[in-house]
Amino acid sequence: MKADRVIAIAGLLVYAAVAVGLPSYTTDFSGNYKIRKGSKIEKAGCAVCHVGETVKLNPYGNDLAKTLADAKSDSLTSAVFRKVEGLDSDKDGVTNLDEIKADTLPGDPKSAPAKKPVPAKRIGPAAETARQEWRRP
Repeated sequence: MKADRVIAIAGLLVYAAVAVGLPSYTTDFSGNYKIRKGSKIEKAGCAVCHVGETVKLNPYGNDLAKTLADAKSDSLTSAVFRKVEGLDSDKDGVTNLDEIKADTLPGDPKSAPAKKPVPAKRIGPAAETARQEWRRP
């Protein structure tokens, strides 16, 4: 009976520590990247690094956690953020930094910047003349 209470209290303390820690990480992230109020990333809050509202980390969160562990630190500094900026955590073909600049989530492959249309290739006057002559009956 006492063991159950100790485990329950320990679980609550760990949960509280995680819940209290997350707002400072979102503040660190927002301050480092100067996230605009009302932006998609600002509205996402913890989901920038977490899967929804869970404690499970998304790919971007995992990359940050690994970088923190490698640095033997628990502080999200600009140096830590820089180390993951060139990565493509969610494997959608766009670097984390480019996603952040485009106001998309670097840990969610469904959230990627819109692809820029490839401009039509212009052909020169000689090619156009040849094309017109080829079409003549």
